[in-house]
Amino acid sequence: MKKSEVFTFGETMVLFQPEQMLPLEYIHQFPKKIGGAESNVAIGLTRLGHSVTWFSKLGNDPFGRFVLKSIRGEGVDVSSCLLTDEAPTGLLFKEQLSPEDMNVYYYRKGSAASLMQPVELDAGAIAAARILHISGITPALSDSALATVMEAIEIAKRNGTMIVFDPNLRLKLWSAEQAKKTFNEIAANADVILPGLDEGQLMTGETDVEAVAKALAGDSDKIIVIKLGDKGAYLYSNNLKVYVEGFSVDRIVDPVGAGDGFAAGVISGLLSEEPMEQTVRRANAIGAMVVGVSGDIEGLPTFEAVERFMKPAGANRDVKR
Repeated sequence: MKKSEVFTFGETMVLFQPEQMLPLEYIHQFPKKIGGAESNVAIGLTRLGHSVTWFSKLGNDPFGRFVLKSIRGEGVDVSSCLLTDEAPTGLLFKEQLSPEDMNVYYYRKGSAASLMQPVELDAGAIAAARILHISGITPALSDSALATVMEAIEIAKRNGTMIVFDPNLRLKLWSAEQAKKTFNEIAANADVILPGLDEGQLMTGETDVEAVAKALAGDSDKIIVIKLGDKGAYLYSNNLKVYVEGFSVDRIVDPVGAGDGFAAGVISGLLSEEPMEQTVRRANAIGAMVVGVSGDIEGLPTFEAVERFMKPAGANRDVKR
């Protein structure tokens, strides 16, 4: 089996996202898509030209097969995935009331993914990968999912696989106190941490961007990249501490998924061994592109598309004929 550059795992749900901006009780048609932070990152990376293995546990039902076929169709290796008759595939509904006002409703408690066990991990794939990507959503699913995350970390550390951690705080899944404890435990083992400012503040108790980054890094040589929305990001490492400007967005269509696109951009740059400032700049660009398109994965660009987007304004706006 071909080795993948990146291994990631977590829950991907069937996403029902109406085309109208209305309260859900007035919506009667729901197009079917997929949504999950880790698979978003996996798909983002394949579109940027990288190889990725994604693991999950899905219900042996039409929704689980839809998720599996969709992710496989994007070029992601799903050979590690499992189907179970013990629980269903999780569902997710989006309610968009305006471009900036979106609510998310989960139907995932007791889902198939929450039953994942450490023994089900593909240890060989993690050991062979250059990067293990971990989201803070997976440990919130269940005790066994948390144990699976910690086992993946142990496998990665034994084999020299770089660990990239994106906290991805979801307060609908657990309390802030639970999240803080687990996030800091994972962060202590990570090589690269990609928090939003609010997540970094929760983890450290600091409020200032630079103080948050310094606290997360401690005395280690970790790379910290704090996402700052339309302001860009703050990059903190041993030899570089710099704000990286974001890209202006003419119109926000769907704010969900921007952070996953950002993570894919950072991981891509790490794999390509690019200078970190350039890596974060491209990650900012991908995040800006994602919010301009409806859906979690639909706006994730190819490498060529993001390079065009990053050109000076007006240089890439002509109609392609």
